[in-house]
Amino acid sequence: MFDYDLLVVGSANADLVIDVERRPAAGETVLGGDLAVHPGGKGANQAVAAARLGADTALLARVGDDAHGRLLLDSLRAAGVDTVGVLVGEAPTGVALITVDPSGDNSIVVSPGANARLAPADVRTAVSLFLASRVVSTQLEIPLETVVEVVRNLAPGSRLVLNPSPPRPLPTEVLAACDPLIVNEHEARVILGGACVSEDPEDWARLLLAKGPRSVVVTLGAEGALVCDSSGVARVASVKVDAVDTTGAGDAFTAALAWRLATGADLADAAAYAARVGAAAVTRRGAQESYPTPEQVETL
Repeated sequence: MFDYDLLVVGSANADLVIDVERRPAAGETVLGGDLAVHPGGKGANQAVAAARLGADTALLARVGDDAHGRLLLDSLRAAGVDTVGVLVGEAPTGVALITVDPSGDNSIVVSPGANARLAPADVRTAVSLFLASRVVSTQLEIPLETVVEVVRNLAPGSRLVLNPSPPRPLPTEVLAACDPLIVNEHEARVILGGACVSEDPEDWARLLLAKGPRSVVVTLGAEGALVCDSSGVARVASVKVDAVDTTGAGDAFTAALAWRLATGADLADAAAYAARVGAAAVTRRGAQESYPTPEQVETL
């Protein structure tokens, strides 16, 4: 019935990365290392990560008719992603400005560029991709109205995975379709807003589930993750590694989880596998360049 394990609808950016000894405070200038340019963006990252793991993957996104756009298309195709849904033009390719400190932590500023032009009409035009996809994954580096249109075009029997990053309040229609909603601590607090009355992540998971998603995953970095559905909350253990660069690790986690769900795994098993993929990704620099093959995941 389905030609693709995973359809990713989302952003495609060029990541401009500089290593710094420490991230600057307000009004401060610090010197960094040499500028490196990598293919990135949450949508493209997830597509590459899933394809590298073996998922039949397509991407619906928009890039500019420029060098950064060509870099992204080359990276996607090299990973085995079907780029039939990648639209070209209307604005320059999106750019992410990233600083990475010696611990591997990063700070990111995104200029959406062409990502902001991925419109609801583009989703409707690509309805054949939705009908052919077992799982659809999306994020919020594209317009929210486009995400709403994604929900309205899901095929019967398919499943939606949403990472609401950067976070913002979500319509009831979108929340109700999430299976799961994947959030980190910051995203959980933003979406819960005034309902975030606890410092316990297990409470966040339950409160988020009460907002309407079919299931919830709360990622906790080195502390692992929580999965929550109508049966309750379960903890997923982390994998201990020496982190080099955390850029794109959350995208690797989301992609791996979505793919495992497409293969029929339950949510806890999918999250446990995703934790191993995310751990493997942080041991190498860059986003897409760091994403592991199945063999590399097994070495953990």
